Amino acid sequence: MSDTSHIYVDGRFITPHGTELFALHNPASGEVIGHVRLGDEVDARNAIAAAKKAFPTWARTAKDTRIALLKRMHDAMAARRDELLAAIILEYGAPAARAEWMATYAATSFLDAARALEQYPLEQQIGNARVIMQPLGVVGLITPWNSNAGFICSKLAYALAAGCTAVLKPSEMSASQTVVVLKALHEAEAPAGVFNIVNGRGDVVGAEITSNPDVAKISFTGSTAVGKSILKEAAATLKRVTLELGGKSPSIILDDVDFAEAIPLALQVGLNNSGQACINGTRILVPESRLDEALSLIKPAVEKMKAGDPKDPATVIGPMVSQTQYERVQRYIKKGIEEGATLVVGGEGHPEGASGFTVKPTVFANVTNDMVIAREEIFGPVLCVLTYKDEAEAIRIANDTPYGLHAYVFSGSQQHGINVGEQLEAGRISVNGAPHHPDVPFGGFKQSGIGREYGIFGLQAFLEPKALMGAAAS
Repeated sequence: MSDTSHIYVDGRFITPHGTELFALHNPASGEVIGHVRLGDEVDARNAIAAAKKAFPTWARTAKDTRIALLKRMHDAMAARRDELLAAIILEYGAPAARAEWMATYAATSFLDAARALEQYPLEQQIGNARVIMQPLGVVGLITPWNSNAGFICSKLAYALAAGCTAVLKPSEMSASQTVVVLKALHEAEAPAGVFNIVNGRGDVVGAEITSNPDVAKISFTGSTAVGKSILKEAAATLKRVTLELGGKSPSIILDDVDFAEAIPLALQVGLNNSGQACINGTRILVPESRLDEALSLIKPAVEKMKAGDPKDPATVIGPMVSQTQYERVQRYIKKGIEEGATLVVGGEGHPEGASGFTVKPTVFANVTNDMVIAREEIFGPVLCVLTYKDEAEAIRIANDTPYGLHAYVFSGSQQHGINVGEQLEAGRISVNGAPHHPDVPFGGFKQSGIGREYGIFGLQAFLEPKALMGAAAS
């Protein structure tokens, strides 16, 4: 049993003013593994005050000073990689292979931000003006449970690179990961108040950060519903806002591709992170004439996927993060059956031999794009197979969604895949399994969000241009 009873404000670990205890669970077993003491509005205000006090000095630091801190933070996180890996598996239930990527990404985020800062000119001469990219001020960073440590580090890295100071509200469901991150970042010896972390509920700590007039910007990753409420509240003080929200991403399998190669890739991007990822390609689009061929490959592949213990290297699908999330996914599976979709594999209940919050990896066929399971983000290992008559219809179905975060195209011709990708409404399109690149902008169209993260685009999100007319470049 591990209890977390501190938050981090003004460079110190302190006992929060808030007194509520929140239970932490092992999602593979459902057992309580600890508690976290949550901060409240008072703690959030104290953290914001500390960040406000630290901002004038940090905002004036040179690039070299910021880069040096980012590199120290990378080294400190890298040194605790194994500790973070263990926390991710125990507390979140990510399969071991996925958890290893997550633990590494938390550290490398600081180097990504340092590289962006090195490359980006903070001043330039335009006409008769010196244009200065000025840090926004105190920023509020709110992170989700499906990659808590990674989001803490990536958001914080770009905020600090820009010269902002930060108040973070991580997911209260991920407190064990937050503890590891805090220990590491404290060892990097940042100036007091430059970053502050308060565990707490979104409707308490998150609400204070969002409404407080001393916070200049919010960067939030999470559900579209919560993102809308943040945008509404932030409007009162005209905060700058970056929102990375939900998705219902299409995976278009074109008729010219080898299905034996494309189907495994489509399943991988659809079920990555046990289905608990906003970028997952959960709508698989196949030519109508080749549906049977596609299902003959999908069904046995999914049946072979081991679901259960995340510590087992053979596990592909880990548990859902909580009982609430497990029940949510079960409701969607039941809804798919009620809507008349064909259950190809999986279904309601636990996989054989699994316990805790584990869901059967599930695939529905004969899904139409007006069904609930095709419209709403399920956030679990549930895929929908839809059919199209021709390429134009495939593109229309893919774009017929309120979301636009990510899309995938699989083609026998790279150029053909690119041509289709250019017609899709999404912030990122991966052609034939092209992987993530840390310098490429990430964010969504439509209700998948506002703004971009990563690379110089992520750096710019924390900067405001100021034109000094009549000034020569310094």
